[in-house]
Amino acid sequence: MRIDLHCHSTASDGTDTPAELVRNAAAAGLDVVALTDHDTTRGYAQAIAALPVGLTLVTGAELSCRLDGISMHMLAYLFDPEEPALFAERELVRDDRVPRAQGMVAKLQELGVPVTWEQVARIAGDGSVGRPHVATALVELGVVPTVNDAFTGDWLADGARAYVPKHETDPFEALRLIKGAGGVAVFAHPAASKRGRTVPESAIAELAAAGLDGIEVDHMDHEPATRARLRGLAAELGLLATGSSDYHGSRKTCVLGEYTTDPEVYGEITRRATGAFPVPGTGGAGVGA
Repeated sequence: MRIDLHCHSTASDGTDTPAELVRNAAAAGLDVVALTDHDTTRGYAQAIAALPVGLTLVTGAELSCRLDGISMHMLAYLFDPEEPALFAERELVRDDRVPRAQGMVAKLQELGVPVTWEQVARIAGDGSVGRPHVATALVELGVVPTVNDAFTGDWLADGARAYVPKHETDPFEALRLIKGAGGVAVFAHPAASKRGRTVPESAIAELAAAGLDGIEVDHMDHEPATRARLRGLAAELGLLATGSSDYHGSRKTCVLGEYTTDPEVYGEITRRATGAFPVPGTGGAGVGA
C-alpha cells in the first residue's frame, strides 16, 4: 500500500480542488490519501463525492499551534468534524487569517512592494487565506522566484519584515481538543528548520506524555540524518512515525506520494481513531463514525 497522510487543497492553500486532489492521488498510484487543509474541513464533501474506486480518503486537518513563541503544526486525523469544542477553535484560528493577511499586505506595501489585498484574495479564492497566498502574490509580481523564496527573513518567515502573527492554539490544548473529538494527533514536520525555529526534543517528549500519537518523520523538509534522528526519537518516546508529501499542488515542488507512511502505522492510526472512519472510494460515502 502507498499511503500519503498530508495533502492540501484549495480549501486552504493548495492549488488542486479537493476533487482534483483525490483524482490526482489515484493517478499517482496512491491507495490512501489524507486531506489535511489548514484549520478547515470544508473540502471533505467535494473530495468524498469525487473519490475514485480503489482510493481511501482519510479526513483530517492541519492545526496552527504555537509553543513558547515557536510556530508548529498539528495534524489531526479522523476526528468528528462537528464536535463543538474543536470546531470552535478551528473557526477562531481561521477567522484570524484574513486580518493577518491584510496586515502582511500593508507591511509589504510599506516596504515598496505593489501587492494589493485584492490580488491576495483572488489567489486565495475560497480557501483559508495564509502566507502561501501572499507568497504567490510576490511570485506574480516578480519579487521572488518561488513561493519558498518568500519564506525568508526578508519577507514572510516568522519574525521577518512582513510577518504578522495570528491566533494559534497551544499544542497541549490542541491535543485535548483532538482527543475530545475522537481524533489522532501527529506533529507535522517537527524539525523543518528551513521554516524557522523548531521546538526542542524535550517539548516533543512532553507532548508525547500528554497524548501525542506520532511525529511526521519522512518529509521533504527533513534531511536524511534528521529523519534518522526523528525515527529514533519516535521509537524512544513510543510515538508513531509517519511519512507524507505535504502536497500543495503547483504551489510547492513536492509531489504526491513523495514520502509515504508504513501500512502498519496507518492501521494503528485508524485503530486509535473514534471520531470518523476512513472513506473508501465509492463516491458520496459518509464521514461520521
